[in-house]
Amino acid sequence: MNKFYLKLLLFLTAFSSTAFAQQGIIRGTVYDEGSGETLIGVTVLAKGTNYGAITDFDGKFEIKAPVGTYDIQFSFISFETIVISGVEVTADKPVIFNNIRMKEAISELGEVVVTAEAVRNSEAIVAITKKKAINLLDGMSAASFSKIGDSDASEAVKRITGVSVEGGKYVYVRGLGDRYTKTTLNNVDIPGLDPDRNSLQMDIFPTNLIDNMMVYKTAIAELSADFTGGVVNIETKDLPDEKILDVSLSVSYNPNMHFNRDFIMGNTGSTDFLGFDDGTRALPDQARQERIPSPINRNSGQEIYNFLKQFDPTLGATQQTSFMDYSLSFTSANQYDIWGSHKLGYIFSASYKSNTVFYDDVIYGEYQRYVDPNNTNLRYATIQNGVKAERNVLGGILAGLAYKTDMSKFKFTALHLQNGINTAGQFYIDNDGEAIGQSGYKAYSNNLEYNQRGLTNFLLNGEHHLGDGKWDIDWRVSPTFSNIQDPDVRKTAFTYSNTDTTFSAGAGGNPSRIWRELEEVNWVAKFDITRNSQAFGRDAKYKFGSSYIYKERDYEILSYDLQFFGAQPDFGIDPNAVWQDQYLYPNGTIYLNSGNNTPNPNAYNSNSKNYGVYVSTELNPTAKLKAVLGLRGEKFIQRHTGRDVEYANLGSGNNLENEVVIDDFDLFPSVNLVYAVNDDQNVRLSYSKTIARPSFKELSFAQIIDPLTNRIFNGGLFQYSDWDGQLGVTRINNFDLRWEIFFPGTEILSVSAFYKTFDDPIELVRIPEQQTSTEYQPRNVGDGRVLGGEVEFKKDLSFLTPALSNFYIGTNVTVVNSEITMTDREYNARLQYEKNGENVKNTRNMAGQAPFIINTSIGYENFDNGLDAGLFYNVKGSTLYIVGGGLFPDVYTEPFNSLNFNLNKTFGKERNMSFNFSISNILNDQREEVYRGYQADDQPFTFFSPGRSFGLGLKYSF
Repeated sequence: MNKFYLKLLLFLTAFSSTAFAQQGIIRGTVYDEGSGETLIGVTVLAKGTNYGAITDFDGKFEIKAPVGTYDIQFSFISFETIVISGVEVTADKPVIFNNIRMKEAISELGEVVVTAEAVRNSEAIVAITKKKAINLLDGMSAASFSKIGDSDASEAVKRITGVSVEGGKYVYVRGLGDRYTKTTLNNVDIPGLDPDRNSLQMDIFPTNLIDNMMVYKTAIAELSADFTGGVVNIETKDLPDEKILDVSLSVSYNPNMHFNRDFIMGNTGSTDFLGFDDGTRALPDQARQERIPSPINRNSGQEIYNFLKQFDPTLGATQQTSFMDYSLSFTSANQYDIWGSHKLGYIFSASYKSNTVFYDDVIYGEYQRYVDPNNTNLRYATIQNGVKAERNVLGGILAGLAYKTDMSKFKFTALHLQNGINTAGQFYIDNDGEAIGQSGYKAYSNNLEYNQRGLTNFLLNGEHHLGDGKWDIDWRVSPTFSNIQDPDVRKTAFTYSNTDTTFSAGAGGNPSRIWRELEEVNWVAKFDITRNSQAFGRDAKYKFGSSYIYKERDYEILSYDLQFFGAQPDFGIDPNAVWQDQYLYPNGTIYLNSGNNTPNPNAYNSNSKNYGVYVSTELNPTAKLKAVLGLRGEKFIQRHTGRDVEYANLGSGNNLENEVVIDDFDLFPSVNLVYAVNDDQNVRLSYSKTIARPSFKELSFAQIIDPLTNRIFNGGLFQYSDWDGQLGVTRINNFDLRWEIFFPGTEILSVSAFYKTFDDPIELVRIPEQQTSTEYQPRNVGDGRVLGGEVEFKKDLSFLTPALSNFYIGTNVTVVNSEITMTDREYNARLQYEKNGENVKNTRNMAGQAPFIINTSIGYENFDNGLDAGLFYNVKGSTLYIVGGGLFPDVYTEPFNSLNFNLNKTFGKERNMSFNFSISNILNDQREEVYRGYQADDQPFTFFSPGRSFGLGLKYSF
């Protein structure tokens, strides 16, 4: 009996010493180097102890062990055993290994021993993913983001082959325009803050929330068919491997823009810094009436005066001093063990950006050809020169929960983005009366605009692994709600001569005020089922699934212009003197006139439904050949409620009441063949059929004026003598060939070729009939072809000398030849203005397709001292932007030579502090769009200088 109590005492003593000893955590992910997929069931053990774990369906493991130093062993049947030596476990922070790659054993070998530092970087996993992917893709990992020091996704994605970024936020793939690039979040469609673009604003995602970014360049059946250049997918983190508590601050200074006393602003509100209006710009309720208070409608003087006093009297910008750009972000994330082996993780991030832009050299030009066939010059119709200022704030909140069981994982995320842009412009306008359709005048214009955008997205995702890993099920439901408002857009243009200034409806126009509002809802539901099986004696997968996407948009424009019930007062040239009490009716002669008919031709409702279903199979007919065959079907229906101006004014014309404008069912086959020449070399061949559909705005009767430039967008349903108003979809055939070789680490060399055919591509066309105003319309323009090639390589410079082993050079180049066979109407219009010596052909370049893209970098990266620095260059070739023809020349976007420097340095034993320094636009290049004609000097369509910026950033991880 005494022996029993002694044994019990020894057991309790040992248990208590273990229970209360300080413990640490080792976490990681194990991959099959042969397939690139995670390995399930790998035994992970601290050698010489009983501390161990088995990898789950994500290939992840977790070991809890007392503080100390261990050798960690990874073993799996028919795979080489790996031992990581000298793993130091502390109680402060988990040890993370996200780059465990196991090889199949060829012969009886001993243990493969590596050091702990060799497997901490997960960047190589992206290289494996690219190598073993079933379709052609490129991408970046979270490790790359932290190493390069990019703060948001828009900066990081530029490093990916064939990718360019427009306006600092929108991604184009292979030089194709926005229409042919799609952006998804966690593999689900999500509209951006600009609903007329396929691309999501990439600068809204801080890189510390991103697990990886992948660009799919060839189609597979699982992907929606509405892309051609590529799909950019942003995958956010769900269960963080370690606790994250990050705070970051960055500032940027541009000598041309910041602390500038000539900066202008107007039309401000008390909540602008939060990205939304405080209500001072709201449209008065009476303004929505069919007959607003005015002397024309026989209202009393007091009623009219009270109505006018509800409007903000500010019509002009005033000078103030601009501030520099800055951004703040906070991120917190962690995971916990609950109910035994189950895990619960959370992630929360809040970010805020404020950018100030000031251009003092802006030019907006409208040019024409001369009728004389001997005169090849271009003549101006209107030129605007002046200044433009902008304050842009963007706030974002992302919150997410992830729950993981032994065989399932659930994820819920909520995202809200709020963006506010306050714009002011002052321009001198010169209109040439001798140009066709022009009256001839000079004017001085003040423009005040405010744009607020809100986007809220939810995602609920479930992932299940059933039948001992034979069945995988993934389902996702994601609603997105968008609201965009342009409240009280104001334009005040004084027409002037040598003797006086005035408002003239036939010239600069009377002062105008516009309210625009858009509401959109986007529902996505999809599920994917995978059956893991065998075929040809090798692993095979059979997949099938379905998706449903519903979108609905309500859009409305309400416009008003100032009128005089009597003589026009003398305001001088001060816009802020106009809306004063002494000039408002009945004290003066000013009243408002409504430009809104009932029904409103500039209001519409559109909705679309996309039902998708697919089947695919992934086979390995031989040891070296992988074949992925898929077929996707999509039933797409789009409806529209709206009417044209003729119907609104006269009751005749076109009026649609929830009528079908697209009703198509298409089959989209895809074939991807991957031949593994050896373990590190592939040859890929693929074919797919995809589609591009017009947006809600494009397939409408809307007429949307940009008050700053006076340019007008016309929906594609409008009919003209050379256009039937039947805007249709574009169907594309895609062929791709790629050879790629992977070197140790992340070095790569690849060469690709691609060919695409376009049936009825949609392009933005200058409307020939509209000669007195500048108007554009989306139209199907003919058949198109694109032939291109890509080259990518990344190599460290150790081959020159070992002293340069930390330096690398990377380049990816895309070269494209595009061709559109014109419609007869476009070809004949060009022939009418053919110049002597010119030979007009019935082919031209494709709009939106860049002839080349160059991304190159030279850098230094040293994991040991935490220093990374690089010089990055990006340029896109001159690209047709707007299709002209006849009187109007084509418009091209000129190359912008973007040369940027970035340096990132980490500090501290745990490297929990980082410092970033950057220089943007080192070459001080200019943004320019130009008119281009035969043997004519290029003339400005849009011109401004962004200047050079210097940035500093500091990040601290608690």
